[in-house]
Amino acid sequence: MDIDNSLRPRIDDLLELRHQAQALGLASHHLVNSAFSGLYASIFRGAGLNFEEVRQYREGDDIRNMDWKVTARTNSPHMKIFREERERSVIFCVDQGPHMSFGTRGTFKSIQAARATALLGWAANRQHDRVGGLLFGHTETGAQFFRPTRGRRALWRLLRAMTEPSPPQQAERDYLFAALQQVDRATSKGSLIFVIADFNRDLGGLLERTLGSMSQRHAVVLLPVDDPVDREIPVMGPMVFTSADGELIEIDTADKAARQTYTEAWQQRREAVTALTNRLNLLFLPIRTDEDIHTSLLRDLRRYASNRVL
Repeated sequence: MDIDNSLRPRIDDLLELRHQAQALGLASHHLVNSAFSGLYASIFRGAGLNFEEVRQYREGDDIRNMDWKVTARTNSPHMKIFREERERSVIFCVDQGPHMSFGTRGTFKSIQAARATALLGWAANRQHDRVGGLLFGHTETGAQFFRPTRGRRALWRLLRAMTEPSPPQQAERDYLFAALQQVDRATSKGSLIFVIADFNRDLGGLLERTLGSMSQRHAVVLLPVDDPVDREIPVMGPMVFTSADGELIEIDTADKAARQTYTEAWQQRREAVTALTNRLNLLFLPIRTDEDIHTSLLRDLRRYASNRVL
């Protein structure tokens, strides 16, 4: 195995990612300074628009914005006019649970999650959006909410918190749903919310209900953090693992049938989450511990831009 020797990223590395963020150009519908501004505007079309006025129809207006009630009352065609929002809130909801302290290739999940947060956070900051976040899942420190602010203050505090050492964690609980509900309540309507977490478990119907409620008020993007071993366990002979509740489990990793069952279980979980995001029309960007985060995001965003039906 070839992995970084620390469970926490270095703040210098996260700060350095601001230079790569310019290539991402996380568009906020107002600045057009990079090749990716149009890409994000198309993916999140309709987000960041505020109602401004109703006026009479003019040649060339988009009839999809017709105000039919006013038109019927005045017997003259009228349009709803929207203006592009000058700024928006971009929130990073980042998993810090014990399962993130894992990695067999490249780096640990916790470090890759921090890198994704930094890269996208700097991109949003370049567009003058308010950036904030919620770190959740740590059994000792509890959830940490960073209210979105203009400038770099909240992003800096968020990144700094992700690099600070923390005490050992106890038996794991699932804090994902509580974190999503907290972000939904604490964030202004029309925000862009990135959920960066380990989705490698059975999350049931509660995830769909929670994300369904959020997606009615916000633009939501899921970024599952994957390690190659999540999908395919290597042949290592008999091994002893510790479950989430502390129980010791012995598995013969040389058993071909057991490895196949393991892979199929991962595929079923991933297909369930993918189908959920399709039903809710959410953007789904898996990131891997064994890939460069900048290269990975650029590739997937280009793929979504070419495949998405606008």
